[in-house]
Amino acid sequence: MRTTYMAKPSEIERKWFVIDAEGKTLGRLSTEVASLLRGKHKPTFTPHLDTGDHVIIINAEKIHLTGNKLADKMYHRHSRYPGSLKSMSAGEMRDRKPVKLLELSIKGMLPKGPLGSQMYRKLNVYAGNEHPHEAQKPEAYELRG
Repeated sequence: MRTTYMAKPSEIERKWFVIDAEGKTLGRLSTEVASLLRGKHKPTFTPHLDTGDHVIIINAEKIHLTGNKLADKMYHRHSRYPGSLKSMSAGEMRDRKPVKLLELSIKGMLPKGPLGSQMYRKLNVYAGNEHPHEAQKPEAYELRG
């Protein structure tokens, strides 16, 4: 009788990937990165364990949004005090906080709870072309499609 394979935490091997976000569409990039962080691209994927890899995203300021999303898509935050709702369009967010734009998109695609938080900590996003993770010898990752 065959049993389902379950990875053990000691057997998990993690790689480091660098993804250049220049000219890439926000949603398509985010889904691929969320899949890498989760480990769904590996044959040893186990839903209740963090089997994913580390991901470094560079050039976040050059991300592309389709249609009228730059003007129409809104990001809201609230401090829970009356009248403190702050809103920012996706275009403003890309200009002011490009790292936050990508982080919010990817974090929403990860599982909620402690496991998702653990996966999210393996994400490193940088607005420019430089990153401080050369010691980890990251591999360039080409997106599908």
